[in-house]
Amino acid sequence: MTKNVQLKKTLGFWSCFSVAVGLVVAASTLVSLGQGMGLAGGGFVIAMVSAWFLQLFSAQSFAELACMMPHVGGIRSYTKVTLGALPAMAAVFLGYVIPMLLAIPAEMAVAGDVITETFIPGIPPVVWGGIMLCILTITNVIGVDIFAKLQIFFTMSMMGSMTILGFIGLTGIGALPAPEIPQGPFNPLGVGVFGMTALAIWLYIGIEYVTPMAQETKKPEKNIPRAMFYGLIAIFAVNLIYGFASLKYVPAEQLASSNHPHVDMALAVLGRPGMIWIAIVSILASASTLNTVISVVPRMLYGMAISNELPGFFRIIHPRFRTPWIGTLVFAGAIGAFFFGGIHEAPNIIIYILSACCSWLFTYIVAHINVIILRIRCPHTRRPYKTPLYPIPQVIGSLGIVYAVIHVAPVPEMESDIFTIVGLMFILTIAYAFFWLHFVIKEPLFKPLSMKDAQEEWGLVEKQQFKDGIPATFAINPIVTQPVVEQA
Repeated sequence: MTKNVQLKKTLGFWSCFSVAVGLVVAASTLVSLGQGMGLAGGGFVIAMVSAWFLQLFSAQSFAELACMMPHVGGIRSYTKVTLGALPAMAAVFLGYVIPMLLAIPAEMAVAGDVITETFIPGIPPVVWGGIMLCILTITNVIGVDIFAKLQIFFTMSMMGSMTILGFIGLTGIGALPAPEIPQGPFNPLGVGVFGMTALAIWLYIGIEYVTPMAQETKKPEKNIPRAMFYGLIAIFAVNLIYGFASLKYVPAEQLASSNHPHVDMALAVLGRPGMIWIAIVSILASASTLNTVISVVPRMLYGMAISNELPGFFRIIHPRFRTPWIGTLVFAGAIGAFFFGGIHEAPNIIIYILSACCSWLFTYIVAHINVIILRIRCPHTRRPYKTPLYPIPQVIGSLGIVYAVIHVAPVPEMESDIFTIVGLMFILTIAYAFFWLHFVIKEPLFKPLSMKDAQEEWGLVEKQQFKDGIPATFAINPIVTQPVVEQA
């Protein structure tokens, strides 16, 4: 008898909240916070607010799409229905593969620096980054997800530690005496502070990672939008407290140039105990983030291979561990190539963070376009969640992102490097997608799938995933992946 695979709806608000926040708070976000405060002073909060609204608008679009089409492919599924195969492939690569090849090596570099400077100064930071990558690659191949099971704990530990340390720094309760730091104007950049919006967006980027869980969520039309909204509020509040405490205890010039300003702040507030405290939490957060990405992205590549959008070896499953081990090794190898190829010794890793941010923001614009096209093309299709004030969030969100990308460089000296990296990634992505679609699988580049054809494709991918033992959703946070229920 044919069996229809369904996912059990067991995830409530707090599970969704944990997923939404899980990948956002990481060591690299603290680098962008510290450097932003150092470059723009207290005025960086203006950029933080601007970025907050842009991310809220993006969250609205992703929530509408996810509740309308709660299927395995995420942005690829939505875009294939609206714009066709080439934009869909580009959205996945530019939104969720390439940014990780830039941001995760930067994350490893931060962790390596922290370990060397805080605990074991005799061993170069690159060694620690390499060890972390090797261990987590092996654990993902054999299916050991200890770090994934503790990810919520690590995330909450990071946010809690930042809040406590920030409160101590602002109030002076239990802290070392604040140094005499000359305080400049609140917003030394004037209107130029809006050019820091792209740097500020990195504080919230990834909030949409909860949307692939729509099939497993109770009342997704309520819990998914709420999880992203309150997640954005919590992240803003924590960063605000820690950021202003950093300005109080660390000179702006030091914050702007440091690759670990969050550790500098904790050292200034509590001395070496504070340094050790935030160092341990940030290292664990980096490990958790790296582990989750190595787990998730190969499953995205697996799903694309099932749809013939990538070479077949990406869908090879290990016969014993039931993991996409070839894809895991290939992706981890690519991370290692970027890390050892120069990111680990970069004098300012914020260049790579901002390059990743630009690439990621492309996907947010695509999501806004998807909502607008589907509202026009399929006005009567059921939408469990609809964006309030449509199309204002989509239009303002897209224009705001374009502005942020154009003014992405916080200082002029970085502009050339950032746009060179981003341009190269765009060219390689489009070239690959064109070659593969046109010459290999001979699929139309810009022909949208009908909703009927799309549903058939989603069903095929889901059945194949269950056959191979891979979860139907590309679980962003493996701790909340639920068991499959098969019904006759």
